[in-house]
Amino acid sequence: MALFKPASKSQSFLRLALAGVSGGGKTYTALSIACALCKRVAVIDTERGSASKYADLFKFDTVMLDEIGGDFAPANYVIAIKAAVAEGYDGIVIDSLSHAWIGRGGALEMHDNATARSRSANSYLAWREVTPEHWLLVDTMLQARAHVIATMRSKAEYVEEMGDNGKVKGYRKIGMQSQQREGMEYEFDVVGDMNGATLVVTKSRISKLNEAVIKRP
Repeated sequence: MALFKPASKSQSFLRLALAGVSGGGKTYTALSIACALCKRVAVIDTERGSASKYADLFKFDTVMLDEIGGDFAPANYVIAIKAAVAEGYDGIVIDSLSHAWIGRGGALEMHDNATARSRSANSYLAWREVTPEHWLLVDTMLQARAHVIATMRSKAEYVEEMGDNGKVKGYRKIGMQSQQREGMEYEFDVVGDMNGATLVVTKSRISKLNEAVIKRP
């Protein structure tokens, strides 16, 4: 029996990441896209109810993530995503995914705690305890039978500029960096940077969106 067959396009669920600074329009845009695509939208909120400020504009249900397990551990994201799928939501907005990395109980805090518990205080080995939790969250997002739209916070990234005397003379801004584990953007179909009312697509598996610049997406 042949193992392979001709490839063909089939209906699939969107995996979209929106990165940007605070106030850059991530939450509004995530809700706008989710509510256009989906019949029922669930919002996993880590931003102190910021999504609910748009409850008069969009119809969605929400849960405060830290009310599930007390913090922003990746495992609590997994619980919320699985619950949304089980309850029949076809759209999930994660606002924001950055807390799984930098938030209270997130991967960086888990790593610090694992390092402190280690007899050798080896920070590299401590990732052995944290990485499986991170990948379980990634797998849960990818396998969810629902559209998933995640927001991620960004911060400015700088490099040192050296003077002729070999000393640092200043810092130069080279762009924005998402506050998330390196490489996370590769897990999404589409990644875009939000700057006010403009979305700049930086990565896309959808050819029509390659390098797109979209006003009020």
